[in-house]
Amino acid sequence: MVYLVHYYGKTLPTIYKKDSARIDKNGNAVFNSNDPAFVGGIYMMLLSGRNTYFEFLLNKGDDLTITADVKKLPEGITFKNSPENDRFQQYVTFLKGYGTAQQELQKAFKEAKTRKDSTDLRSKAASSSKDLSNYRRDYAKKYPNTLLANIFNALQVPQVPEGAHFLADGTTRDSNFAYSYYKSHFWDDFNFQDDRLIHTPIYDAKLDEYVNKLVYPWPDSLKKESDYLLGKAKGTREMFKYTLWWLTRYVENSKVMGIDEVFVYLVENYYMKGDAFWLSNDDLQKYIDRAMKIAPNVIGNLAPEVKTINLATQKEESLFGQNGKYTLLVFYSPTCGHCQHELPGIDSVYKAVLKKKGLKIFTVATEGSEQAINEFITKNKLEEWTNTWDPNHSGDWRGKYDVYSTPTIYLLDEKKIIKGKRIDHTTLAGLMDILERAAKNKADKKTKS
Repeated sequence: MVYLVHYYGKTLPTIYKKDSARIDKNGNAVFNSNDPAFVGGIYMMLLSGRNTYFEFLLNKGDDLTITADVKKLPEGITFKNSPENDRFQQYVTFLKGYGTAQQELQKAFKEAKTRKDSTDLRSKAASSSKDLSNYRRDYAKKYPNTLLANIFNALQVPQVPEGAHFLADGTTRDSNFAYSYYKSHFWDDFNFQDDRLIHTPIYDAKLDEYVNKLVYPWPDSLKKESDYLLGKAKGTREMFKYTLWWLTRYVENSKVMGIDEVFVYLVENYYMKGDAFWLSNDDLQKYIDRAMKIAPNVIGNLAPEVKTINLATQKEESLFGQNGKYTLLVFYSPTCGHCQHELPGIDSVYKAVLKKKGLKIFTVATEGSEQAINEFITKNKLEEWTNTWDPNHSGDWRGKYDVYSTPTIYLLDEKKIIKGKRIDHTTLAGLMDILERAAKNKADKKTKS
């Protein structure tokens, strides 16, 4: 058996089977695809042992013949009716020589004995890298809009101009010039309108570098960049689909506080407007339901009211009735192992630092008997907090605060505006310091104005 496989955004080992065929007694295998969704890209011929393969380019409508000696792979491959694959093989040969030269340079670096030796080797390495970049650029100019040209363009990296760079006043050095230039030119040569590039091992890595290394991890920044990238891919099928999927997965799984706001933004502005065309109605509804659970409790919103029973007084207690400068809202379970570690940690920080800053703590036990909850409170000496539970399950706090695991913790200001979420005792004091500095700076500016 021989398999026709392809990339999808990621590099090896992530590949997908397109088709398979059996080699006949004459050594021939025929693939015939009439898939209307086929767009082309870098494909592989993978032998049944799955250890031997070779790459080639495939475009929609191509009718080509590949001849290869299995024993000599990946060498000795020839193509009929595909000049682009002939050129691709020439590039593979060039790349092999480039790789050998790089290995020799690395070996020489290890053996270098003087500073001059190292300087000369760095010069050779830079020259060699420039040769590779020039090879790709020259090819792209000679064969514009071909698949290989667009692949080469996608691989290009912005070259930051050398020398000193200054701000508009002409005297102050621009310390951010390299970053700003690199970021603003990162996508210059990438053709977002070529769906074939999805079937190459390039796009996922570029998205990862751009979003994780060049975009500030803040909701407004990520919203803006998401719109920018999706706008670039608008009108395509595969490129747009992959971009929206990648961004959604990224913000949904982010550990950075507040980034879930971007998930809500993407669902409201793309999924709910019909752009996630590949999803079934049931799967689309799952995204919408998830976003609707998060939406009420994004940072900056007024916290939903919680009314539960105070374990000490047996009377209804209101979250909005807490009069501290800050309120820490904690959902926990007395049997949760993480809670048994986290709540005593919060108490230590509270008594050492946060109590004098005006913090009040309001807890809701999500499960457990009254006896078990009280034993937990007594054991950990948490009587100073406002401890509540919901014995009749009459409150919708689980849905309002997206409590799908414990502990779930929110920091509210004196107006009950959400200032932090999904935090723990190790980050709480630092977050409050940031909020107080921001408030002081705002007050100072107001006084000056």
